[in-house]
Amino acid sequence: MSALLSVQGLQKRFGGLVATDDVSLDVLPGECHALIGPNGAGKTTLMGLLVGELAPDAGAIYFQGKNISALPAHQRSLRGIARSYQITQLLKGFSVLENVMMMILARTGSAWQVWKPVRSNQAVSDEAIAALQQVGLAHRAHDDVMALAHGEHRQLELAMALAMKPTLLLLDEPLAGMSRSESQQMIALLQELKNQYSILMVEHDMEAVFQLADRISVLVYGRIIACDTPQAIRQNDAVNRAYLGDEE
Repeated sequence: MSALLSVQGLQKRFGGLVATDDVSLDVLPGECHALIGPNGAGKTTLMGLLVGELAPDAGAIYFQGKNISALPAHQRSLRGIARSYQITQLLKGFSVLENVMMMILARTGSAWQVWKPVRSNQAVSDEAIAALQQVGLAHRAHDDVMALAHGEHRQLELAMALAMKPTLLLLDEPLAGMSRSESQQMIALLQELKNQYSILMVEHDMEAVFQLADRISVLVYGRIIACDTPQAIRQNDAVNRAYLGDEE
């Protein structure tokens, strides 16, 4: 099976710090691929490289067989790569529905319409409601975004990513800061979404990782030290010494 996303020899330096050191990994169509590793391993830098927020110093990124290494972030998004962030990125002063509608307008090239009453566009509103239904948040559509609980903020950000009609979801710690019950709800939601989208997920919650991932790549000091099934990663001595031994 050909990879949907293929990262080949990716490198990124910040002065003398090597944040991403010759990283290569593939995400297959329909796969949930988890990226784990200790703090400072380079996971967030790698995500920034994949979405185009950072430029690599070496290596290449291929998406659907095309080299996208030089494409800016908005063009990668329009090609089908959507990212949710470790720290929630929401538009304050707008409703839940309007936050999702803004993403649809950006995707369709109709961002100029934000200067009009956003809710007047029925087609966009209907599409936004559908995205909110996917994440179980349609009942909060007309609430102010700041009235949501933290777990609901994460659900909303996921709905905003889905509104971009992605082929690949990049999820940066989707369970960060969640309570136990919120985490279980998000895991159940991601279980449903993994049947519809390819996912590359950075996550520290190992329970979630082992429940959701088809394969796991382990990043330590900017390098991939292992890539395998969850069961094989659990039994990998190098991974346990470098990371999992501290997690379990």
